[in-house]
Amino acid sequence: MAKTLLVTGSSGLIGSAVCEHFAAIGWSIHGIDNNQRATFFGASGDTRWNQRRLQKTIPSFEHHEADIRDRAHIFQLMESVKPDAILHAAAQPSHDLAAQIPLDDFDTNAVGTLNLLEGARRSCPESPFLFMSTNKVYGDRPNQIQMREYETRWDYDDEAFSNGIPETLSIDQSLHSVFGASKTAADILVQEYGRYFGMPTCCVRGGCLTGPSHSGVELHGFLSYLVKCNLDGTEYRIFGYLGKQVRDNIHSHDVARFAEAFFNAPTGGEVYNIGGGKANSCSILEAFRLVQEISGKPMKTIYIDEHRTGDHICYYSDLSKIRRHYPDWNISLSLRDTISQMVSAWEKRLAT
Repeated sequence: MAKTLLVTGSSGLIGSAVCEHFAAIGWSIHGIDNNQRATFFGASGDTRWNQRRLQKTIPSFEHHEADIRDRAHIFQLMESVKPDAILHAAAQPSHDLAAQIPLDDFDTNAVGTLNLLEGARRSCPESPFLFMSTNKVYGDRPNQIQMREYETRWDYDDEAFSNGIPETLSIDQSLHSVFGASKTAADILVQEYGRYFGMPTCCVRGGCLTGPSHSGVELHGFLSYLVKCNLDGTEYRIFGYLGKQVRDNIHSHDVARFAEAFFNAPTGGEVYNIGGGKANSCSILEAFRLVQEISGKPMKTIYIDEHRTGDHICYYSDLSKIRRHYPDWNISLSLRDTISQMVSAWEKRLAT
């Protein structure tokens, strides 16, 4: 009998990539999504197109129109499906928007995660539970690391961080943003259910998760939105740091591959930083150059001399721990590969 996977946020970037990956290796897929992204971001954030694509292309996919804030519904679904594994990717993902809707943000990110954890504890406590956390749990602490400014980017000027940010960096006493705080609460809950209740849980603290299925908007999905702006001629607004702020970028397919590795050999209450690492990092200025090379179109930009609250000047993941615990997993798609796929995908979407 095929194993069953429950994916929250199944119409989103990571959720849909995970659905496709596990369907390809023979799992049955149950997806939870209610297109809340369209409520948060408007028509440009709508993910129904991705839901329809999954329903059309994956015979084993079953969509559940559910809100993770609805505790009774989540408990009922968990009891009915009793999944063999759970990947929780549903979230309110924007820093800026969280400050405007703090109650909705916390109810979705923190309380929604608690509902899923408790539903799993009651119905399928042995099933591995992987939570898509975020590097924003570190708040602005990465900005306190000694840095050096180069022509097109900032970078760490401290040997201790030559490979990037490790999981040992403190998440305490720093400025997180409301979004960062709600995701930190969820992150700690996932760890606690693993450590206190002995459940096979895991937090993956993502850098810039990206890929061709991303519905990037200005408030979330920097690389996808940047590609879209390049192709349709929209002016891209750079917020502070001269556009030299750095992010590491990981293709959603490589995140899905890690999920498979974790489900095959789960840990309990563990945390991993996951991103493209230093090799797949780029500044906004460097991303402009790459996208223009691939698309052949110029970027239209405007600079706003004010950075976003809690924004990282430089962040890329130290992948040492995740590679040590899961030596068969590694990055398989380069930044150039990823951007090339995104350009092709946006060209098709903009043409329809």
